[in-house]
Amino acid sequence: MLRAVDPSNGKLIREVPEADPGAVDAALDAAVSAFHAWREQPFSERAELLNAVAAYMREERERLALLMTEEMGKPIREARGEVDKAAWCAEHYAAHAADYLATQSLPSDATRSYVQHLPLGPVLGILPWNAPFWLAFRFCAPALMAGNTGLLKHDPHVPGCAAAIAECFSAVGAPEGLLTNLPLGNAAVEGVIRDSRVRAVSFTGSERAGGIVAGIAASEIKPVVLELGGSDPAIVLADADLAAAADTLTLSRIINAGQSCIAAKRIIVEAPVYEQMCTLLHERFAALRLGDPRDESTQVGPIARPDLRDNLARQVRETVDAGARVLLGGDVVDGPGYYYPVTLLADVEPGMTAFREETFGPVGVLIRAEDDEHALALANDTPYGLAAGVWTAAVRGEALARRIEAGQVAVNGIVKTDPRLPSGGIKRSGIGRELGPHGIHEFVNAQQVWVGPARPA
Repeated sequence: MLRAVDPSNGKLIREVPEADPGAVDAALDAAVSAFHAWREQPFSERAELLNAVAAYMREERERLALLMTEEMGKPIREARGEVDKAAWCAEHYAAHAADYLATQSLPSDATRSYVQHLPLGPVLGILPWNAPFWLAFRFCAPALMAGNTGLLKHDPHVPGCAAAIAECFSAVGAPEGLLTNLPLGNAAVEGVIRDSRVRAVSFTGSERAGGIVAGIAASEIKPVVLELGGSDPAIVLADADLAAAADTLTLSRIINAGQSCIAAKRIIVEAPVYEQMCTLLHERFAALRLGDPRDESTQVGPIARPDLRDNLARQVRETVDAGARVLLGGDVVDGPGYYYPVTLLADVEPGMTAFREETFGPVGVLIRAEDDEHALALANDTPYGLAAGVWTAAVRGEALARRIEAGQVAVNGIVKTDPRLPSGGIKRSGIGRELGPHGIHEFVNAQQVWVGPARPA
């Protein structure tokens, strides 16, 4: 049984039975059957369906947003924005998939030679709870526009969101099997990955689980895209616009109560402006409103589960015990729900828990750097490589970006995902890319075609 618990009060709100083996088998058959017809549809007809799904989501924004708020605690204003962003992703690929997958002519000894991009078949998306709609569409919009079909195995804690995503497709007349929700616990996933009807896998989640999924997919010789954790650095140098940096880094750190892979988790500040940055961030963090995610004025909601809050509390406690300075928060809030206070730690150093581990919650971590070279070394001192930020003069920031070990870098702006731009990590933060033209190329057959006769040498 899949159980959804409201993290704002700890109450059970939904129970959904897991799909039995017969239902899974039927879903896989339907995905294969739909694929044979869908792959033959022109881009224009695929786009028409995706645009209809996007329009339906915008019409149902309030209902869909509330599902996220009640199942994983996303503040309602952020939840509405996530619905719109997911719809935008569908619209973006509807508009650009044909260009992204255009046939590429390559000269050779052939009369004509080219590469065409063909769909693979049913693609399995294994998704986490922290951005239920956005991450689903980041997976399915490019996969479907490429001519594949999708199987959605969402996190067991957001079964209502998962069902609603599939319903967005059925409501606009999508063919049965085009996008299917598989309500499964994590133990049942391996069998689906190994099934010969599944041709590729997309996974977003923890480093540990990603390694397991990658191992299973590799043993079956199936392509896989992994978007895993991050301990993202944000470098603030002495010539930066400190007020702008403080505003943006505060927002980055507290979106979704800090439960974001690409949030600014380690704020590395050059020594001459370190104390000033501590003050600016303290002012902004202290002004944030923690509360009921249904309240329009709430800026920071609860942590999604009690075990996640307990782990965050451990990370803060161990970091403080190792010598970090508490500027704000740091103690678990009493009362119902899984709230953790907005927290700001200063003087964090390599070796401390909050430096080494990914912190998934509203915890800002300040680290002093002697100069730009030291800041760069601190930024790269992590097994992760998802995203990073740099605050300095633009030309200097671009030069530093080339030396940062991360899949994406924002110079003087917020690190974010955008349908127009590729996103993904290196090192232990993942394999492959999502979004942009790169993302839609992950799940296609780049088929080389050589047409004779051969041309004279």
